[in-house]
Amino acid sequence: MTASSVSRTSVPRGPIVNSLKSGQLPRFVELYAVVAALAISAGVLAAIGFNVVGWLVIAAIVYLVGIGVLSSLVENRRKATDRVVRGLVTVAFLIAMAPLISTLYTVIDRGIGVVNWNFVSTTTKAVFNPTTFKVTTNIGAWQAVVGTLIITGIAALISIPIGILTAIYLVEYSQKATWMSRTVTFLVDVMTGIPSIVAGLFAFSLFTLIVGPKAFSGFSASVALAVLMVPIVVRSSEEMLKLVSLELREASYALGVSKFATITKIVLPTAISGLVTGVMLAIARVIGETAPIFIAASFTPNLNLNAFMGAMETLPVMAYSEYKFPSTDIQGSIAAAWGAAFLLIILVVILNLIARIVARVFSPKGLR
Repeated sequence: MTASSVSRTSVPRGPIVNSLKSGQLPRFVELYAVVAALAISAGVLAAIGFNVVGWLVIAAIVYLVGIGVLSSLVENRRKATDRVVRGLVTVAFLIAMAPLISTLYTVIDRGIGVVNWNFVSTTTKAVFNPTTFKVTTNIGAWQAVVGTLIITGIAALISIPIGILTAIYLVEYSQKATWMSRTVTFLVDVMTGIPSIVAGLFAFSLFTLIVGPKAFSGFSASVALAVLMVPIVVRSSEEMLKLVSLELREASYALGVSKFATITKIVLPTAISGLVTGVMLAIARVIGETAPIFIAASFTPNLNLNAFMGAMETLPVMAYSEYKFPSTDIQGSIAAAWGAAFLLIILVVILNLIARIVARVFSPKGLR
């Protein structure tokens, strides 16, 4: 018997231990740690005065410290670091979501009682009661809903083709070293940082020079919103087009397809979902603007369907005007402002759903 065979037979063989699975905490330990942290935080604050914000802050600190120490003792340093970092990311996400949830809750809570069919389908009008000889103002939002759709729709018709065509030029046709490409990119970056009120002043000044003083119109407000939308559409569309695989373009060129046909038949359909998302981000960015529309289109309680003449009102402007310039019924005006804000949220949600449906219908079958 050789020495090698002796050494092989003399070493006892035990069960193989997987080091990656040994020393693991229970599956729901993080949930238990959260509950325990909340309980400890509540107990600490019970003696000095309970506060919701302080309760959550102390609970977050206790959780991070507790899960880090517990994981270090039972598992190892690497897993403990992973759990702590995941906890920090979760806390940061909740902090970022808190203002959004709070805003949505406040708007829905105060606006849902105001929004009804009569509020949505009628315009603001004064009603005289011959019995009491009092004039009451019945506030309606129909003129604001129509104005929002008209102004935002015209702005989208102006900015979406310009933005997408500019993105196609930058991605598909331009050479990065040319002065034209650098100039377009620089101008897009500059437009991204333009304050909204500057866009409103630009549109109002432009149409004052063309039409004359007090040139309030929905089209003027649409031009102001288009100035704000174009850089967003360009940037988002540019990034989406860059994500389209180069192999798809090369395969199309190898079959003898022209560059224009490749862009329209291959590139754009492949990126349609991202393009629609970018467009909706741009619309959501401008549909809630107040300053440029207030400057360029002013506000009016009357329904105006002519976008090229006369003042026009949108939902954000209605919310601002009802709060800033209330009628004799101050509480009713404030309630109408909350109702306009709630209607604006509903409108944005509806537009997003329509955009998702359009993107799904026109996207290639393999990407649905």
